[in-house]
Amino acid sequence: MEASELLKKVRKIEIKTRGLSQNIFAGEYHSSFKGHGMAFSEVREYQYGDAIRDIDWNVTARLHKPYVKVFEEERELTVMLLIDISGSQGIGSRARIKREMITEIAATLSFSAIQNNDKIGVLLFSDKVEKLILPQKGRKHILRIIRELLEFEPESKGTDIPLALEYFTNMIKRRCTAFVISDFNDTHALQDPFSIANRKHDVVAIRVFDKMEASLPNVGLIRIVDSETGLQKWVDTSSSATRTLFEKHYKARMQQLDEVFLKSGVESVSVPCDEDFVRPLMNLFKRRHI
Repeated sequence: MEASELLKKVRKIEIKTRGLSQNIFAGEYHSSFKGHGMAFSEVREYQYGDAIRDIDWNVTARLHKPYVKVFEEERELTVMLLIDISGSQGIGSRARIKREMITEIAATLSFSAIQNNDKIGVLLFSDKVEKLILPQKGRKHILRIIRELLEFEPESKGTDIPLALEYFTNMIKRRCTAFVISDFNDTHALQDPFSIANRKHDVVAIRVFDKMEASLPNVGLIRIVDSETGLQKWVDTSSSATRTLFEKHYKARMQQLDEVFLKSGVESVSVPCDEDFVRPLMNLFKRRHI
């Protein structure tokens, strides 16, 4: 992609997603994703009635007067985006491909985060960890994230969500909010990694999908190519039995995915890549602070 074309795309996404985060998501985001606990603020001289457990003994010994630690509610969060950039994210049958939708969602969440003085980081993964962008604040940081999502080319086309979750859980020591954004086409062995990650962090799953993946059109003999493995297969879509089997397989995978999220306690939302993502995300935010 030419530099000028990339800049135009980044700017277009910034204008749309920054406006959404300011005008629509700001209040909902703040209410849905709160700080965790109390954070140290300062020390002051001991006053009658202060709790003995709050005395800072190091400062007291140095100044020869009793001082106590003062705490305040910790508002600042660290937000991590775990983004699937495998081969299947290049699929899309109507308005846009899944990767374009994922980019807009990620940008909106990023601008919402920095408006609340939160840090935002990104983990790009396929069947390996492709790139890590450490959490930071600021508009320049968000624009870098958007550029990476638009132009980054993964080394692999496969998907390994458990690997990404394990890497994230081991890397981020302090509790944070994490959005896992993927089509979740591979539902194998997800429950344990999600459960472990969600015990340590606040994990939210955002599934981006194409409606055409749920069923086969009746168009005769077609060649289907797996976007991740490259395997090809000829399928007779004129067969009603074949189409029915395809739909049953898809529904079974989605039911399995719902069970994974339910049993691991992970909030989730599904977003079709040919529709607006605003309403599904707003509904997700509202469910979190009912």
